[in-house]
Amino acid sequence: MAALAPPHQTTLRFRSGGRGGMGNGGGAGAVMRGFALLLVLVAGATAQQGSLVNSVRALIARNDLAGAERLTRYYQTNSPESTEVAAALSWLARASLAARRLDRAEALAAETAKLAARLAMGKRLDADPWLPTAAGAAIEVHAQVLAARGERPEALEYLQAQMKQFTGTSLLERIRKNINLLSLEGKPAPAFDARQTWLAGKPVTLESLRGRPVLLFFWAHWCSDCKAEVEVIAKLKGTFEKDGLAVVGPTRLYGYAAGGDEATPAKEKAYIEEIRRKFYTALRDMPVPLSSANFVAYGASSTPTLVLIDRAGIVRYYHPGAVNGAELTAQIRAVL
Repeated sequence: MAALAPPHQTTLRFRSGGRGGMGNGGGAGAVMRGFALLLVLVAGATAQQGSLVNSVRALIARNDLAGAERLTRYYQTNSPESTEVAAALSWLARASLAARRLDRAEALAAETAKLAARLAMGKRLDADPWLPTAAGAAIEVHAQVLAARGERPEALEYLQAQMKQFTGTSLLERIRKNINLLSLEGKPAPAFDARQTWLAGKPVTLESLRGRPVLLFFWAHWCSDCKAEVEVIAKLKGTFEKDGLAVVGPTRLYGYAAGGDEATPAKEKAYIEEIRRKFYTALRDMPVPLSSANFVAYGASSTPTLVLIDRAGIVRYYHPGAVNGAELTAQIRAVL
């Protein structure tokens, strides 16, 4: 399995920058000392509640990006070579991108990439729980910054290079997701994995469904948003099935089952069936192909991921994440 390249070799290349936005707070200067007592208290709460990343995400959810960075920098001062700090920095980069602070997002992504590359030297990327988060977000943010600046071809070229570098790692789905976000709509839908197994429903191919609109509902057994999306998908299926709509629900194995315990493929399949019976009864007849290759091809690193394919086999809608019924209804009506 490939490892992150050292900083001087990696293709995680970023422009320098960072005008405006949050201060870098990298040292233990007067400003950091002024927040020290507060951050010690927050750090104690973090230790009780979970991780630095969880606390940073909670602050970002409250739109407190400055507080999230202060907490991250405090931890970084004490543990500068921490993979969790790299993951926290990656969340700051994503938050800055969401706030349209492109220069700041790019600077944080560059910092994340350099730290992740340094920490990954001599080890497999996926051997650490935080490095894939950090490296994947650094790639994603840089590509999205390029696209936001009108440099879509450059963003796609960059992502294709990352696909080659990270072959054999868990980042492929995430990188493919970003490629698909920039280029999949209007293109032929990728074919299903020919070697996949089926957990439910009659096996189908996209070719056999040609002439019908197809909604792909990528889901995971651990995904609460997927369970919430079932009611939305089931209502749409009931409404538009008479017009030819086909719904297919790809899923995959993750190597664990209830409570995150490691599981053999047979044990995990049994657990997926248990989840289907409990939470997916409204879609009990939905065909369920089981394959990680489908998730890579469609970039389904986020679940749910919804993909709408028209009667000619062309992708018309690609959306990582949950979608409300009104938006999906409008998209389906457009292809009908």
